[in-house]
Amino acid sequence: MYKTPCSRLSGLVGLGVKQKLVQNVPIRCNQTARSLIQLHGRAPSNWLTYQHLNFLKRQYVTKNTSELHQRAILKQASVQTIVDERDDSVERQVERIPTIDPAVAYPETQLEISPLKPSTEDVAIQKDSVSSAVVTSDVTPNIEVNKERGSCLERQWKQSKVDVGDLPEIYAKLAKIKLTALVVATAAAGYAMAPVPFDPVIFFVSSLGTGLASCSANSINQYIEVPFDSNMNRTKNRPLVRGQISPLHAVSFALACGVPGVALLTLAVNPLTGFLGALNIFLYTCCYTPLKRLSITNTWVGAVVGAIPPVMGWTAATGCLEPGALLLGGFLYSWQFPHFNALSWNLREDYSRGGYRMMSVTHPGMCKRVALRHSLGLIGLSTLAPMLDVTTWTFPIISLPINLYITYLAFRFYHKAERSSARKLFFCSLWHLPMLLLLALTCKKRHSDQEDASQLPASSPLTLPS
Repeated sequence: MYKTPCSRLSGLVGLGVKQKLVQNVPIRCNQTARSLIQLHGRAPSNWLTYQHLNFLKRQYVTKNTSELHQRAILKQASVQTIVDERDDSVERQVERIPTIDPAVAYPETQLEISPLKPSTEDVAIQKDSVSSAVVTSDVTPNIEVNKERGSCLERQWKQSKVDVGDLPEIYAKLAKIKLTALVVATAAAGYAMAPVPFDPVIFFVSSLGTGLASCSANSINQYIEVPFDSNMNRTKNRPLVRGQISPLHAVSFALACGVPGVALLTLAVNPLTGFLGALNIFLYTCCYTPLKRLSITNTWVGAVVGAIPPVMGWTAATGCLEPGALLLGGFLYSWQFPHFNALSWNLREDYSRGGYRMMSVTHPGMCKRVALRHSLGLIGLSTLAPMLDVTTWTFPIISLPINLYITYLAFRFYHKAERSSARKLFFCSLWHLPMLLLLALTCKKRHSDQEDASQLPASSPLTLPS
């Protein structure tokens, strides 16, 4: 590329160019002509190129006196076949061994002084040995080049064989087992907060169906985001990115979890809970996942997805949507903004590298404001709980310290957004949610008290005075 050998500029043409240059400027051009002739007489790899001319140096890429080789994909060549195809990166590391002189290669032949003339057979054997030495000296660099290419090809992505013993760990990573455990825990809290008698069978079936639906949604999410997860340090070790499991296997696992999970919620619990489970899978895979690369509204859609599991637990117990279910969903909805915004703040480089449009990347000011706003919203929702007859009035009082603390950390994050303040807010959110749900469960209004209050007027008959 950009190379024209000057071996054809010989004879009268070369002589005419030299005389023309010497006549015009005797001293400087005579040196230029001599340098041109010297370049012409060197090895083919050092032939004159356009790069040596002063008026064309700015138009072409200069690279000393070597050639420009470009290759998009490495071609694998076997070691047995000697192909003179070299890569620039390899040529800089491997030097071609020069032709071995017979006198240097075989010093013992100089020590043996024989007065007799060597026979024709000895001369033929010596020539063969010298030629074989020269061939081996030429072959050695090509073998090293092929070894370098083989190592480059081995570093490329290839699917590894899956051991049956590794499948549980792979499935756990594919299902995001920690996130699934949080989803099941919030659904269980929603079931426990419902004002109905506790049924262990329905509780177990609803928790199992919710967990299977969460595993399905997380698996499909990882299947869609494989090309982008490979660019992020946080997600580059996921099973599909590393090739530990095939895409077909991952989709089959998602279907094996999603279909029985939704069917279990619909048939064994009630159709409303099954509909909410299927809706959650749809929102997470078909709305939240593609929106992550399109708009920052993905955070609000993801908050709705996280708010549905406690509603599912409530509907599994009561069979209907009530204000208490929406209140629990509101707790999860508001909690996710300080939690996720603090998490994404320290992962801005990763999200921008993966091409995700998060508030922390595109709208950092909004990211801080939204986290503070919803931290204050947790205080308002805690005050609203006794008004909806979900908890007693003790709950907003005893939950006020933890709500004020997370609000204080959110205010610090808003005032001075640093890695340390974001990390403190994130770790606070990890224990704040279970503590808040535990306090709500402790201050829950018992259904027996409500039944007694409703049956009190009917149980005391009116007595007429005699």
